[in-house]
Amino acid sequence: MRTEDLIRSLGEELRPVPRGAVARRIAIGMAGGAIVTLALVLGCLGMRPDMMHAMCGSSFWMKWGYTILLDLVAVAAVLHLARPQAARPRWLWLMWVPVVVLALLTGRELLIMPMDGWHHLWTGHSWRICSMLVAMLSLPILAGLLWSFRKLAPTRLRLTGAVAGLAAGACGATLYGLHCQESSALFILTWYSLGIAMVVALGALIGPRLLRW
Repeated sequence: MRTEDLIRSLGEELRPVPRGAVARRIAIGMAGGAIVTLALVLGCLGMRPDMMHAMCGSSFWMKWGYTILLDLVAVAAVLHLARPQAARPRWLWLMWVPVVVLALLTGRELLIMPMDGWHHLWTGHSWRICSMLVAMLSLPILAGLLWSFRKLAPTRLRLTGAVAGLAAGACGATLYGLHCQESSALFILTWYSLGIAMVVALGALIGPRLLRW
């Protein structure tokens, strides 16, 4: 067979990818993992008993605003990096915006609180387990995202793994917030961020191995 005939025969078997196929597959993977995480939060940890009261206060929305904004930036980056030869997103620096805002809120919190109360703001009641719980609850979501990539074609494997870890970690932290009663900006900035960073590091570590195609 001549080269021209081979190329023509291969081209005849190609089928156009449906519009939005990448976003749908990633949404399915992430939603599937999030359902598992939500079931773990409600079934093993339980929803915080004062949820209705907490949702009327600013502290709850500060916590959710931080994790949800991180998640939105990360998911946008995941959608971009899922395609072959995708350039590094120049707007990825936007993930630092919620971090900086929360850091400013932390500074305001420390200025208002007397110094003898700073330690409690930092440790709360659950600092020993918070970061680990955030990381562990994020694993089903990370697994769902990695499953999504099995039918996609990322080429920046380490960066894609890290960004998938950020998306999973931020989503896991959001769902963990249904249980966690900590409300200090300093606590969220420290221990939530540490848990998310663990998942980012895990994604960067396993990305080159599991996302190769």
